[in-house]
Amino acid sequence: MDIYLPIANLSVNALVIILLGGGVGVLSGMFGVGGGFLTTPLLIFYGIPPAVAAASASTQVTGASVSGVFAHMKRGGVDFQMGGVLVVGGIFGTGAGAAIFEILESLGQIDTVINILYVLMLSSIGGLMAKESLTSVLAVRAGKPVAAAKRRHHPLVANLPMRWRFYRSGLYISPIAPLILGFITGIMTMLLGVGGGFIMVPAMLYLLGMGAQVVVGTSLFQILFVTMASTMMHSLTTKAVDIVLAVFLLIGSVTGAQIGARLAQRMRPEYLRLFLAAIVLLVAIRMALGLGWRPDEIYTLQAL
Repeated sequence: MDIYLPIANLSVNALVIILLGGGVGVLSGMFGVGGGFLTTPLLIFYGIPPAVAAASASTQVTGASVSGVFAHMKRGGVDFQMGGVLVVGGIFGTGAGAAIFEILESLGQIDTVINILYVLMLSSIGGLMAKESLTSVLAVRAGKPVAAAKRRHHPLVANLPMRWRFYRSGLYISPIAPLILGFITGIMTMLLGVGGGFIMVPAMLYLLGMGAQVVVGTSLFQILFVTMASTMMHSLTTKAVDIVLAVFLLIGSVTGAQIGARLAQRMRPEYLRLFLAAIVLLVAIRMALGLGWRPDEIYTLQAL
C-alpha cells in the first residue's frame, strides 16, 4: 500500500515504513536506546530527504520516550531537578540548532551536513561501543570479572562555581555543567533528529557522576521535552516535519519495542552491546559510501 508524504513530496510503501519503525523499535527495546540515531539514516537510505528524515524522527523519539518516563517515575528513577536544568539547556539548544539548520538550508548544504555529521557520530560511537563490548566478552570468556567504572565528577565539573544540591542524584555540583550538556543535546536533536540518550547517559555517568539508578529515567525525561520542543521548532521554522511519516513510524516502533524487550531477556548483555555496535558501524560505513562513492546532489533546491 503506497502512501503520499506531503512534506517529503514522494510516495512510499506504508508497510516498509512500519517495518522500518518496527525494526528500530526492536533495537530500542533490546538495548534501551531511543533509536533516533538509526531511524534517520535508515529513512535516508530509503530515499527520504535528510532534512525531512531528521525532523520527523524527532517526533518518533518523543512518542517512544513517554512510556519510558512513566515507568521510571513509578520506581523513583527520575531526578526532576536535574532533568529541569537539562531541559532548559536543551530548549535553548533547539533554538540555536534551528538557526544553524536554516543557515545550512539557505546555503543548500543541509542534506550533506546531516550525512557527514551522522558518519562522524556513528563511527565514533560504534567504535567506542565495540571496544567496550569486546573487552567485556573476552573477560567473560576468560572467566574474569569486568571492572566497574568509578563514579566521580570530571575535574572541570568539580571546579565550576554556584553549586547546587541534586538530592535524588546525590550530587553537589554546579548547574552550569548539565545546562551545557542539555544545550549540546538540543542542537543535536534539532539537526539530526536524535534524542541524544547515547551521549547523554555516558556524560551523566562519567562527567556529572550521577548514580546509575536515576540516569536512564532522567535522560528520558530530558529527551521527552527537548524532542517536543524540537518538533515544534521544526514545524514553525523549517516546515520539515512530515506527520504522516511520523505516525507510521510510531505504529511500528511501539510494537517493535515490546518484541525487543522480550528478546533482551534471552540474550547476554555484553553480546547485545556488541551486536548494536556492529549495526551502528555498518550504518556509518553505508553512509560514508553514499557520500564518497555515490554522493547525492551537492546543492538542494527549495521551491518558493
